[in-house]
Amino acid sequence: MGMTAVSTTVQDHDPGRGLGHERGRAHSRRGRPGRRRFWGALPLLLALALVAAACGGADGGEAAAGEDGGGGGAAASDRVEVTLTDFAIDPGEVTVPVGTPLTFHVVNEGPSPHTYGVVVDGTTIETRLLAAGEMEDLALPALEEGTYEVLCTVPGHDTLGMVGGVTASGTTGAADGSDGGADDGSAGGHASMTAEQMAEGHEQGVQDFLAGDQTPTQGNQPLEPEMDGDVKVYDLTVEEIQWEVSKGVFKDAMAFNGQVPGPEIRVRPGDRVRFVVHNQLPEPFALHFHGVTLPNSEDGVPYVTQPAIMPGEYWTYEFDIVDPPGIYVYHSHFNSAEQVGKGLYGALIVEPKGGSWAPVYGVDPAVEYTMFLGDGLLGYSLNAKSFPATEPIVAAKDDWVLIHMSNDGELLHPMHLHGFHFMVVGQDGFPLEPQNRYMADTLVVAPGQRFDILVEADAEGAWAFHCHILSHAEGPEGMFGMVTALVVQ
Repeated sequence: MGMTAVSTTVQDHDPGRGLGHERGRAHSRRGRPGRRRFWGALPLLLALALVAAACGGADGGEAAAGEDGGGGGAAASDRVEVTLTDFAIDPGEVTVPVGTPLTFHVVNEGPSPHTYGVVVDGTTIETRLLAAGEMEDLALPALEEGTYEVLCTVPGHDTLGMVGGVTASGTTGAADGSDGGADDGSAGGHASMTAEQMAEGHEQGVQDFLAGDQTPTQGNQPLEPEMDGDVKVYDLTVEEIQWEVSKGVFKDAMAFNGQVPGPEIRVRPGDRVRFVVHNQLPEPFALHFHGVTLPNSEDGVPYVTQPAIMPGEYWTYEFDIVDPPGIYVYHSHFNSAEQVGKGLYGALIVEPKGGSWAPVYGVDPAVEYTMFLGDGLLGYSLNAKSFPATEPIVAAKDDWVLIHMSNDGELLHPMHLHGFHFMVVGQDGFPLEPQNRYMADTLVVAPGQRFDILVEADAEGAWAFHCHILSHAEGPEGMFGMVTALVVQ
């Protein structure tokens, strides 16, 4: 069956009608049924050998608009030039005239994606997420006299020093006579923290992680199909939501069935599958099955293999599963830098035909875990959560652990596991032949790549597992972002 576009509104079509299907089921795969998951009493073994990332505020800079504002303060002008780097905002402190609409010309000269935001009356007015080399003008209304917070809104970047201020006054030059640099502590970072405060921040983050249950929402929830004869039918709805990336921190997100990553879908070679995709976004959408072998008509590229799915419409994809066991991905292929960056991705796991991984990888793992690496509009994250809200991988001593890993971000992420050497057994959905498998403790995962790795959990403790681009994992106030742990008990 080919794809079928139906120009009907959501009000005219019930996404679940005829499918009897529960959206976002409230359980997830955590190894064998019945395994205990209590682990808060474990000894603290999450010591990361991380180098402190560059921190502190902007180092000061000259004013924009062709005027010398002196010592990093911007001239009294309606246009301000701003440069973002890893991890500073230049100028950090800006003085602007009262009562004049403003334009900030923001350029990202750092290798990591950044935003530039100004907090006005409790609302953050910010740029889109700017990739390396990108720029954008940010319009700001006329400000009343006072000082307004400035920050990069990517989770964790403010703690690395990407903070500052805009002071609206009737004068020009640096605010309060400050040179706008980090040494006075006005821009945050470790320059404004004592050693004791830094240590307390690290300790509190670890305690919060060990306590668990930082956020009530989790992605990767299994989605069971409704059967239509021999066809497995999966109903997916794309919509805008608020997603809690860490405790109390909500980001604008886009989700499949209300969760990020989207529901985990498990199929087997020879299955016939049908995906009914309902678009409740305010913009077009198309669904692509990344790495999956299928007919060209089902490839999900707008205006190449199908029209875009417009708001209120739905589309049907149908094909046979012919690929070998491993991890594949479904994700947006329309405005994908934003839509994927905001959470429109999910796992399509092709299981072995008989259900056991032993014929494929030589062992049948007791624990199976799916991990998405992210660095988009939701910030540095694992399964769309930032440490300490990330979930641990929990195993009993001597268990084999199979981890399906996918990078749906825009940056390379070298994932490093403490305490173990793991075996890389699959890449991009293809099991590696025994002679091609290899041992590692750090695996570089490029955007779009997927790996299966096996770990023999033969040493008890909480073993850190994190991205080894250190600015993605730790700052002066503690660990954040792409950090979790393999907990062996």
